[in-house]
Amino acid sequence: MALLLLVGGCGSSEQESSPTPSRTEAPTYIEGGDLASITQHGYLRVLSPSHSHTTHLPRQGFPHNHEHELLERFAGSIRVKLGYVTVERYQDLIPYLLKGKGDLIAANFTVTPNRKDHIVFTVPVTTVNEQIVTRQDDTRLHTLSDLNGRTITVHRSSAFWDTVSTLQKQYPDLHIKDAPEHLEIEHILDGIAQKDFDLTVADSNLVNAMLSYRSDLRPALTITNDRQIAWGVRPKATDLLTALNTFLNKAQLSRHRPSVSKDDLPGIRKRRVLRVLTRNNPATYFLWRGELMGFEYELARHFAKQQKLRVEVVVPPTREDLIPWLLEGKGDLIAASMTISDQRKNQGLEFSRPYLTASEIIVARADEPESRLGSFEDLAGRTVVVRRSSTYWRTLKQIQNQGITVNIETAPEDLETEELIAKVAEGEYDLTVADSHILDIELTWRKDIRAAFALGDPQQLGWAVRTSNPQLVQAMNDYMKKEYRGLFYNITLQKYFKNSRTIRKHAEFRTTHTGELSPYDTLVQRYAKQYGFDWRLIVSQMYQESRFNPQARSWAGAVGLMQVLPGTARSIGFHDVKSPEQSIHAGVQYLDWVRERFDPELPVEIRTWFALAAYNAGHGHVRDARRLARKLDLNPDRWFGHVEKAIQLLAKRKYARQARHGYCRGSEPVQYVHEIKRRYEAYQLVAKL
Repeated sequence: MALLLLVGGCGSSEQESSPTPSRTEAPTYIEGGDLASITQHGYLRVLSPSHSHTTHLPRQGFPHNHEHELLERFAGSIRVKLGYVTVERYQDLIPYLLKGKGDLIAANFTVTPNRKDHIVFTVPVTTVNEQIVTRQDDTRLHTLSDLNGRTITVHRSSAFWDTVSTLQKQYPDLHIKDAPEHLEIEHILDGIAQKDFDLTVADSNLVNAMLSYRSDLRPALTITNDRQIAWGVRPKATDLLTALNTFLNKAQLSRHRPSVSKDDLPGIRKRRVLRVLTRNNPATYFLWRGELMGFEYELARHFAKQQKLRVEVVVPPTREDLIPWLLEGKGDLIAASMTISDQRKNQGLEFSRPYLTASEIIVARADEPESRLGSFEDLAGRTVVVRRSSTYWRTLKQIQNQGITVNIETAPEDLETEELIAKVAEGEYDLTVADSHILDIELTWRKDIRAAFALGDPQQLGWAVRTSNPQLVQAMNDYMKKEYRGLFYNITLQKYFKNSRTIRKHAEFRTTHTGELSPYDTLVQRYAKQYGFDWRLIVSQMYQESRFNPQARSWAGAVGLMQVLPGTARSIGFHDVKSPEQSIHAGVQYLDWVRERFDPELPVEIRTWFALAAYNAGHGHVRDARRLARKLDLNPDRWFGHVEKAIQLLAKRKYARQARHGYCRGSEPVQYVHEIKRRYEAYQLVAKL
């Protein structure tokens, strides 16, 4: 008897600096020549470990961000494209370079005598110290002699191994453990925090950057003097070395810029960095599937590009801090859906031309009858929760002054509007207020809230700068005048505020007694077998992603049957993901890649659920959720009932600001994994493995 499967589903103080675009994979070829050969090929091929390619929400001081910025500038100076060559094992960096598989090594690479025997190094990119890292509550390390009886876990291929081996000669009771090469440094640090490992060693620049968002670790001892970090070059590439050294010497002279500056546009152009104050939320700036996104972020980056500037995103602890930080010179402009108001102008702000209008909307639960909440008078006796610093507060006060007895409750300043909406949906708050464009985003994801009514006429939104920066104001106004309602603007607006986040239009494929699940079973079986997956799981995932429609395109630009982002596809060697075969192959290969980011000791089933969640949200968010689960006494090695609970908390500012990869709408990967699992179990009943 045929079994009809009707299984539904849905689709898919902190400072952050140097947001980098997706890194481009370099073409594959062997070339061991010098600068002339590089310019002839048109690519500067940079060798770096796979973990340094992992896109993250950039934070201040991370070495890979700084190196990427310098490399982009150098590649531009010699008029070639910048491309990366992924090296899975750290110890393969030098062999790859010498074989001509890449042109230079840039991987926070320490200059050591052993490495200098094989390659040559540029002038230093920076200097660091090597530090012993332990748990925050470990108070036993005060001097080097305290290392006796302790175990340090480091990669044998790293410069740290030589340092620790030297220490062991002085302190023979010190033990060294060889870390598996697939483990990234942050995995090792997680192991330290959860007591899987005792101690490790890390460079001071990386330690300082990580301490900006995690409090479970501390540097206990500095075990080296200054060590040079530089780029590695083939010995015979003398012209390349000279060009790099000339560039780096000039770049280092201009590198140190004040963290506080009130420069107008000429000064900003001199330092070549536009510091944009914003928030980490789904309307402004966030990380999704390894891509930096957000309406405000994309507009600001587009503006900066036209000014030949690089964007540096600065996220203050609370929304209330945006204006003070701007006035103090910690940023150059605010791009955070800010309403233009006379009160804010009186604080010393000047606004750009409006780029968006939005109405202030009362937000209620979806089950609240429309007849009970349709006008100002219906707010009598109700409680509306908003931030005191918001324009919503002033609007509600004006309604109170009209004699309507609405209760206004103060929300914590670190809560985003999206979080307030969620609390209304959960019944914790009665009502809140949201700008219509923010509510539009929420309504594309959730069905448990509704727009009740507008509190007045639409308000104009603009970017804010200091009144003392008239040239920057003029540049912004020229940009807004040119781009407003233009092609780029309209595409970006549609992407974030108009498109549904799900793919629902295409009919489900119905199985018959033949066990056929989709029109693409043969292709799926081939690639699932190649990468060690159950093909029925892949078909279930494909349905979740595209409803078996090879022309499907998501709100964020993901394409094809497996909804792989074009940039991700190119990075793993696929250039036509509208092709069913390429899309399936790319999707399965990428799922395999994210599966490999999780501990091989985990059961296959657990790694599979983690991999699916990572495919949907990005494996960095899943890693953050596992770390959070551990803090909450949940099991970080189980998805259902544990990590899935933690990842949903990353939508809350309290937890997102302590996460390496920032805000995540965790309900999406939770539902994604649940639906795929449910459909997969149904497929198992009707189709053979």
